[in-house]
Amino acid sequence: MKRSKNLMKMVVLSMLIALGVVISPILRVEGMCPMAHLINIVCSVLLGPWYSLLCATLIGIIRMAFMGIPPLALTGAVFGAFLSGVFYRLSKGKIICAVLGEVIGTGIVGAIVSYPVMRFIMGREGLGWTFYIPSFVAGTLIGGSIAYFFLRKLAANGSLVKMQKALGSAAFADNGSVLSNSLTIAAFGAIAFVVVEVVSSMFKLSESTTRYAAYGSLIAFGCIALVYFVIKKLGGTKVTDDN
Repeated sequence: MKRSKNLMKMVVLSMLIALGVVISPILRVEGMCPMAHLINIVCSVLLGPWYSLLCATLIGIIRMAFMGIPPLALTGAVFGAFLSGVFYRLSKGKIICAVLGEVIGTGIVGAIVSYPVMRFIMGREGLGWTFYIPSFVAGTLIGGSIAYFFLRKLAANGSLVKMQKALGSAAFADNGSVLSNSLTIAAFGAIAFVVVEVVSSMFKLSESTTRYAAYGSLIAFGCIALVYFVIKKLGGTKVTDDN
């Protein structure tokens, strides 16, 4: 049984590595690769921190070897991948903590480590210690948001726990309350606001367009959170009354 689960882990790990390499060009600019963070978080939740670290390392090496990506493929992935798994385990299965670990590991630690690598090894001029933080944080927030909603859906219908048990990984049931889910949705409005601001500065979009997009995202997520809370509460009340 243990051998079968180890084999299953290797198969899933291989699939995630292949998927990570294939989808990494989506939304990518130098210093921002959202899909890599999606894979990191999913791997951390399904397999744990060490497998996620291995997954990120192999994806980075393949991208550097065959796609001409600079060492940012490693420095911008490995720290977040490991911390995502660690935070997930320490929090006893909170998916939002897995996302937070990726943001801190990549957006801060990885971004700072990237400076000496790109400055002294690759010879890039005009860089500072905080140069990569905005783009790295934006990338982790985009990829982390996608990973969060994907994993929350799996957790809600019980598939996530079943997959973790089938793989022999630590299994947690992160069901979340209606209030916590609503607050999380609202929080993603703030995340979207930051992402819009960072992306607009990178691509030098007009100030008016940025303002409308940023505040529009904030208001839209706030409304979605409110509607979700009301619908879920009214649905729960109706069930209770019927009983």
